[in-house]
Amino acid sequence: MSAEIRSRGDIVLNVASSGIASLLLPNGRTAHSRFKIPLNITEDSVCNIKPDSPQAMLLLKAKLIIWDETPMVSRYCYEALDKCLGDIMRCSPTYSKDLPFEGKVVVLGGDFRQILPVIPRGSRQDIVHSTVNSSYLWKFCQVFKLTKNMRLSIGTIASDQDEIEQFGEWLLKVSDGLIGDNMDGESEICLPGDIVIPSSDQAFDELVHFSYPNILENMSSKDFFKVRTILAPTLDIVEEVNNHLMAIIPGGKKLYLSSDSICMDEGNMESQLDLYGPELLNSINCSGLPPHKLILKVGVPVMLLRNIDQSSGLCNGTRLQVRKLGNHVIECEVLTGNNVGHIALIPRMNMVPTNETVPIRFQRRQFPIIVSFAMTINKSQGQTLSHIGLYLSRPVFTHGQLYMALSRVKTLNGGHLSCLSCSLAFYQIQNLKHQFFSLSQRGAFYLREIPLAATLAFWVKLRGRGLWIGIHIGAFVQTLLLSIITSCIDWEQKVINARKRQFERHSSEDNGLIREDNDENSI
Repeated sequence: MSAEIRSRGDIVLNVASSGIASLLLPNGRTAHSRFKIPLNITEDSVCNIKPDSPQAMLLLKAKLIIWDETPMVSRYCYEALDKCLGDIMRCSPTYSKDLPFEGKVVVLGGDFRQILPVIPRGSRQDIVHSTVNSSYLWKFCQVFKLTKNMRLSIGTIASDQDEIEQFGEWLLKVSDGLIGDNMDGESEICLPGDIVIPSSDQAFDELVHFSYPNILENMSSKDFFKVRTILAPTLDIVEEVNNHLMAIIPGGKKLYLSSDSICMDEGNMESQLDLYGPELLNSINCSGLPPHKLILKVGVPVMLLRNIDQSSGLCNGTRLQVRKLGNHVIECEVLTGNNVGHIALIPRMNMVPTNETVPIRFQRRQFPIIVSFAMTINKSQGQTLSHIGLYLSRPVFTHGQLYMALSRVKTLNGGHLSCLSCSLAFYQIQNLKHQFFSLSQRGAFYLREIPLAATLAFWVKLRGRGLWIGIHIGAFVQTLLLSIITSCIDWEQKVINARKRQFERHSSEDNGLIREDNDENSI
């Protein structure tokens, strides 16, 4: 579509919601860069484009706008573009105030089965409300459904066609919630036994070996890290995997410390300088921000966290491999995109986190990279891989995460899962203890504390003092008995018995169970 219109001499703007996805488009840019959309988007936000600027003239002359990975960003981004085009095209002969984007043709592409906009601490309703199909623009959209999975079909041979088609059908069933039992938005999904690593003490090592076989011998291979990674649902699990693999890599390590300071131009009071000292700022670790202590070795894979030079393929999500560690720059080789093999020099940058959970606005001067043996499932959107290890020491927790992780490969043989028994046992022990303490507390309150307090208050006639004495004596006796009983119970055996009942109920020893939030509203 883009090539056809451009061949006529007309202008087509190709944009994507993420940097890594924009590299797949001809002359692609991120939507925030092309349309000057604010990072902290709200309902009242507008694009920072003046009507007489060169960017405005480009939008005015464009015949078509193609926006890929539509479901990833908030609907306010599209509404901001709609308001911007209204200002720019007001005097244009093609202006139509009754049409979306004032008559400009916009093609929105994306898969609503994948991860939706990230809303910090948001509920399921908040996430659904932020998607583009909750916008006033959606009623004007004509929906076309693609029927062929191009990711699976490209580069395949005829002998693998049946297996790939079966895998594609199974993926759709997973994403549509047709596999597993749906219980109040959560599903227990039975995965094929041949992709699940059984829980054992060596399960994690098996996962690492599958994802990175003979890692020390293949460190110098350009294609080794390009097509492999380990996916995990949260940042703390990713950090755990990266630290484990960093310890395996030989060679000296180099430590880079960041310089953190409060942004005084953001309205922060000078008195907060004492409240938020350097030690507190250094301890902040959030998504999209490199750590205060960045430890690197020559040969390790890293990922960019900022858009540096999109024309050279250096954008947020680009994977690289470290070649040299300097004091002021880091020399890396590009592993993904159209510039594979190119050498890039990564400098330090000033980065301000946009995470709403951070208590104060501050800037961190550090190299905009993180170690990338493993990455979060959200960060893998737009990546195509041949081997992934899916490390689920805890369940996936939001819409589309399981589908996103499994769809990074073309066949089931390209991915393995690991649900480690130690993590499973930890959660089961906590659950059993919680149930036991809850029951014991309720029993102690109604059977011991209330009768004793009532006796002292009304029978012994100590009144209010008797109530307090009875409750405190009951609480002390309860604490003493709980301590004795807890120390005598074999919690590990309780877990084993609980797991036996669980496996008997599901009648499958080879299939792993994981949970996925499955949106009840069809998006």
